[in-house]
Amino acid sequence: MGALVDPGDEVLLPGPTYPPYISFVKFFGGTPVTYRTLEDNAWLPDLDDLRRKITDKTRALVIVNSNNPTGSLYDEKTLKQMLEIAAEHELVVTSDEIYDRLVYDSRFASTASLAKDVPVVGMNGFSKTYIMTGWRLGQIYFHDSTEVLGELKEAIAKESRIRVWASTPAQHAAIRALRGSQSHIERMVRTLKRRRDHFLRRIRAIEGLSCTTPKGVFYLFPKIALGERWRSDKDFAVDLVKTVGVLVVNGSGFDEVHGAGHFRTVFLPPLEVIDEASDRIERFMRS
Repeated sequence: MGALVDPGDEVLLPGPTYPPYISFVKFFGGTPVTYRTLEDNAWLPDLDDLRRKITDKTRALVIVNSNNPTGSLYDEKTLKQMLEIAAEHELVVTSDEIYDRLVYDSRFASTASLAKDVPVVGMNGFSKTYIMTGWRLGQIYFHDSTEVLGELKEAIAKESRIRVWASTPAQHAAIRALRGSQSHIERMVRTLKRRRDHFLRRIRAIEGLSCTTPKGVFYLFPKIALGERWRSDKDFAVDLVKTVGVLVVNGSGFDEVHGAGHFRTVFLPPLEVIDEASDRIERFMRS
């Protein structure tokens, strides 16, 4: 974002989205513009809304696939349509794919593999698939068949040298991770799928909550029937942690419009922890 955004530029982001994208666009003087994703359609993008949000100030289209916080997984048809829109308006596409191998019910497709002559900046990392959270190690790649990203690539390299670099031990660990056995990924995905399905059953059985099935990542993004007790999802989240000690993230933190009325939680813990959390949430909602 530091290399791409000048004051007044607009960047299209999925709504809801990973919050730092919104923050960094603002930090560099740009305007984050969220395009709607549809909860009743597995949180896939509303392409008509996406088109309407494009102006002569739009610089880039951000895709987060699989999506944090919703767990939506964009299929090839959707990605191709988004790329066509980007090509029509000469936009750079930024594709966050850090959850690419944590998918459950469908096949992941990398944006760049479908892009043809559309410029794509792809991002991934080691913290999710290889459980290297805290090592602060990621990678970026450029799909640039028409060679329009040269200046941007150089600027990103300069930004990286100024602000951050990966430690040598972490880089050696990354090489071993990539070249080593990948069998742990399949085991991890099987385990996470069992926990997802169990947590979904528990959440859906609680009156006042509903939830779309995430096809990737390790989050649930339930919808809250707020009623008269809570003015907002933030009030709900604060009340929940104070009353029964269950910590969730309010959905409006991922987009004030498209994330409102929801909360994000994880299904990383063992089943007994998920059950304890579910029991507390259920008791909270009944009260």
